[in-house]
Amino acid sequence: MTMPTWSECAPRLIDVAMGRTAADTVIRGGKWVNVYSGEIVDNTDVAIAAGRIAFVGADASHATGPDTQVIEADGRYLVPGLCDGHMHVESGMVTVTEFARAVIPHGTTTMFIDPHEIANVLGLDGVRLMHDDAASLPINVLVQVPSCVPSAPGLENAGAEFSVDDVKEALSWPNTCGLGEMMNFPGVAMNDPKMLGEIAATQIAGKTVGGHFASPDLGLMFHGYAAGGPADDHEGTRKEDAVARIRQGMRAMLRLGSAWYDVAAQIKAVTEDGIDPRNFILCTDDSHSGTLVNDGHMNRVLRHAMAQGLKPVTAIQMATLNTAQHFGMEREFGSIAPGRRADIILTSDLPTLPVEMVIARGQVLARDGVLVADIPEANYPDFARNTVRLGKRIEAADFDIPAPEGTAQVRARVIGVIENQAPTRALEAELRVDGGLVQMDPENDVCQIALVERHRSTGEVVNGFVSGFGYNRPCAVASTVAHDSHHMIVIGTSRADMALAANHLGKVGGGITVFSNGEELATVELPIAGLMSDERSEIVAQKASAMVSAMEACGCTLNNAYMQHSLLALVVIPELRISDLGLVDVTKFQKTGLFI
Repeated sequence: MTMPTWSECAPRLIDVAMGRTAADTVIRGGKWVNVYSGEIVDNTDVAIAAGRIAFVGADASHATGPDTQVIEADGRYLVPGLCDGHMHVESGMVTVTEFARAVIPHGTTTMFIDPHEIANVLGLDGVRLMHDDAASLPINVLVQVPSCVPSAPGLENAGAEFSVDDVKEALSWPNTCGLGEMMNFPGVAMNDPKMLGEIAATQIAGKTVGGHFASPDLGLMFHGYAAGGPADDHEGTRKEDAVARIRQGMRAMLRLGSAWYDVAAQIKAVTEDGIDPRNFILCTDDSHSGTLVNDGHMNRVLRHAMAQGLKPVTAIQMATLNTAQHFGMEREFGSIAPGRRADIILTSDLPTLPVEMVIARGQVLARDGVLVADIPEANYPDFARNTVRLGKRIEAADFDIPAPEGTAQVRARVIGVIENQAPTRALEAELRVDGGLVQMDPENDVCQIALVERHRSTGEVVNGFVSGFGYNRPCAVASTVAHDSHHMIVIGTSRADMALAANHLGKVGGGITVFSNGEELATVELPIAGLMSDERSEIVAQKASAMVSAMEACGCTLNNAYMQHSLLALVVIPELRISDLGLVDVTKFQKTGLFI
C-alpha cells in the first residue's frame, strides 16, 4: 500500500504545522518518547496529515479543526512504531499478510523481511509473491533480496538457485531495501565472485547488505568478512561478538525469537562496558505463530531488553531509530518527528509496555491488543502449492543405517542441539549394531535424524543421529521447514513412525507432524511452499501449540524444540549439520562421514 512521499505532502504538512489548515488527526496530551534526544517530553501533542506527522509540540490546538479526529493520550507514552530489523515471515508459518495481522496489535509497524525460505523452494517467483503481498499492507514491510540460494553451494541442493543477475533484478523492485543475510561467510572471505557480485550490486543500488557471520572465531576470516561489505550481523551469541561487530563498523543485531535468546549476553556490552548503544539493533529473526499470538513480537523483545538493565529510551532506540537509520530510512519511520510516517504506539508504562493503541500511517489499526483494521487475506497461486515431491512412498527401511561390515559397535558423529541457540555441537557416540544395522540409543538421548529430498522427486534419504531432544518413546517428528534448503527433516526413535510422518507430509503438501506408535498426534499443515499456512494466525497458533504438546508427550523438554528441529539442515551455522549430500562439518565447510 503506497503513500505519498514527504515532498509530495510537504505543502500540506507545513500548512498544518503553521495552523493554516486542520490536521486529519491530533493526539493530545501524551508523553513524547523522543528517540533523537533520548528524552521523555511531557504534555505533547502530535498533529497528523496525509498519513505523516506535521507537528509535534506542547499545543496542537492551532491545527485542530471541526473535522479533526482527536485522540486523548491522557498522559500515556507516545512511542514510535516498533521496527524488526531482521526476520523471516516464513518462520511464523503464515503469509506476510497474516503475519502482519498477528503483530500489528503488538506494536510492530515496520518489518525488514528476508524471504530466503520461499526463495529456496520457488526461486525468484516465490520472492516476488511475498514482495507483492508485503507492498499491499498498511504497515511498512520492506524486503531484503535473498543472497544465498542455496546457502552453501556444493554442500547442499535446494529447490532453486539465484544468480547475481537474479539479485540485481529483485533489487530493482520498488519494495526491496537491500541484500538479505550473507550466510556464505567463507565465500566472502575467500573472494567468491558470486558473493562479491551480489554485495557490489547492492552497494551500487545504494541499499544495505545484511550480514550473517555464524562462527565464534573472530580471527582473520571475520576480518575478511567485514572487509567484504556486510553492514550488520545477528549471529552473535556472546558479549565479545557484539563488541567485535561494532568496532568494525557493523551494526550488532541482537535477536530474541521463539528459540534464539541472544540479547542478554550481548547487551552487557552496553550495560557493563559502556559501548555506544546507537549501533545496536533489536530483532526477532525467527518467531513461530504461537509466540506471535500468545507472547508478542518486538514488544516482547523490548520488554526483555529492558529487563536486562537497559534504560527504556535506549531500548526503544534499538527497536526504532537505530533500525531506520541502518537501512537509510530514518526520514520515513523510526521516530515521532515531522515528515515521518505517523507510526505511533500509545502505552501507559514503558518497562511492561502494554500496547494500548497502534497507529500506522495515521490510521488506528489496533486497540488494547485487538486488530480493528480490515486487512484482506492474501491469495497465493497454485504454483506455490504442491511442492512436496518425494518421488516414492517412504518405507521404514529407508531409515536403516547399515554398519561397516563385521562390526558389533560403531563410533558415530552426532548432531548436538543447544537449547535456545542456533549453533549445534559435533558430538560422538558409541552405538551398537544389530542385524547389520546401527541402532539408536534413546536412553542416552541419541535418536535418528533423516533428510528426505523433496524438491526433485529423487526419493533420496540421508540418515544420521541427533541428540538433545529427549525423545523417550516410539515417535517421529517430520517437517518440510528445514532452513535453508527446505527438504524434509524427520527425527525419531521409531523408523516405522518416521516413515508414516514423512508420507503424511507428502500427502498434505507440507508442514510439521508428530507421530507415535503409528498414530498421528498433531499436524500443522503448511501447503504454501511447504512453509506457510493459508489459515488465520490464531488457528495456526493453536495447531502449533498442539504440535509442541505432542513433542513434549514424546519426551521432549527443549524450549521451542521445533525451531531447533527446523535449523538442523542449515549448513552455514557450526558445528555439525545434515544436508541432502550427507553430514556437513561447518567448522571446515566440508562433508564428513557418519562413522569415525
